[in-house]
Amino acid sequence: MAALAAGCGSPSPSKNVSTGAGSGRAPTYTIGVLTDVTGPASSGNKTSVQGVQAGITWASQNGYHFRYVVGDTQTSPSGALSAAQTLVEQDHAFVVVADSALTFAAASYLTQHDVPVIGAAQDASEWQTSKNMFSVFGALHGNEVATTFGQFFKLEGVTNLGSLGYSISPISSEAAKASAVSAQAAGIRVGYLNASFPFGGTNVQPVALAMKQAGINGFTASVDPNTGFSLITALRQLGVKLKAALLATGYGGDLLQAGPGALQEAQDVYFGLGYEPLEMHTPATQQFAAALRSVGVTGDPTVAEYNTYASVILLVQALQAAGPNPTQASLIAALSGIHDFTAGGLYGTHHLDINNRTSIVSGVDNCEWVTKLSGSTFQLVPGADPICGSVIPGQTVTPSS
Repeated sequence: MAALAAGCGSPSPSKNVSTGAGSGRAPTYTIGVLTDVTGPASSGNKTSVQGVQAGITWASQNGYHFRYVVGDTQTSPSGALSAAQTLVEQDHAFVVVADSALTFAAASYLTQHDVPVIGAAQDASEWQTSKNMFSVFGALHGNEVATTFGQFFKLEGVTNLGSLGYSISPISSEAAKASAVSAQAAGIRVGYLNASFPFGGTNVQPVALAMKQAGINGFTASVDPNTGFSLITALRQLGVKLKAALLATGYGGDLLQAGPGALQEAQDVYFGLGYEPLEMHTPATQQFAAALRSVGVTGDPTVAEYNTYASVILLVQALQAAGPNPTQASLIAALSGIHDFTAGGLYGTHHLDINNRTSIVSGVDNCEWVTKLSGSTFQLVPGADPICGSVIPGQTVTPSS
């Protein structure tokens, strides 16, 4: 377990809120960041810390002060639980910001200890059932299907789709299957579906060969960037001509950190995002970019940075409603009362009820903002900034075991 500490101002004492009694200072709250700093999932989540830092910068401008400590899951269930225990019992985190593919392994512990958890529902269904956990893009019901992805592939002329997901991650597995069902609902053939790929794996040659043999001309992968970019490389080496390749991860900084050659191999690839991309140049994206620059991040952010920046914004919104001397219990109560969240404007005109635990399938209003890599820049996609769908009644999927 790696624990790193940084702060706004001087380090706070060994408790979760430093009140600054007698000094006239506003309280400083300790955020525990549960994320995948090392291991296979780090390719998508290790930049979570920079998003928290940017959020802290934004929060300080609005009168709220935080310090943070980092718990590395090491991309293992036991590591996730150990990291959470350290954040709570040793670091005395007031709130946990979770951006990890393994959050589910620590969820029961965090719930039993009544710790407020804010973050990204990228792993499993505990975000639906644990009343102390609040996802910045909603408690996703990955077992249900929206028309969003089918609409996108139809828009791009795909007629035969391949879909890939991880077996160990229920959300990834369900997303791979749901994308296939969404495509079929749009009249697109699904020539290849694999929702049981090894987590973080890069041995994608067999998958690429199977996709080629199936005659696919489009694919989507609900996997980490290292797997997604490896698959793109393999397909191109086999001469597979794609009308559209859509990755759930890889936008912005995720591409730049994917290693040598990734930029070239990702040419003309589409990237989905649950928030406005920086290329829209809205007040919200400009504010986000400024906060990132203040902590040394230039260029397009990563998905993890979006998630954790939005998490700090949600935390501040809850603190504003929790009263002058918030406790963990009152913070959970305040979070439970939030039904209108805009991620600081990064959802554009859309509004999210973070407490809707029954019908959110694919983010805010089932919307996806899509960009396409051209050269070294990401381009907005006409008709997909965002593209929004609706839930398909009666269609459900189950994760692979």
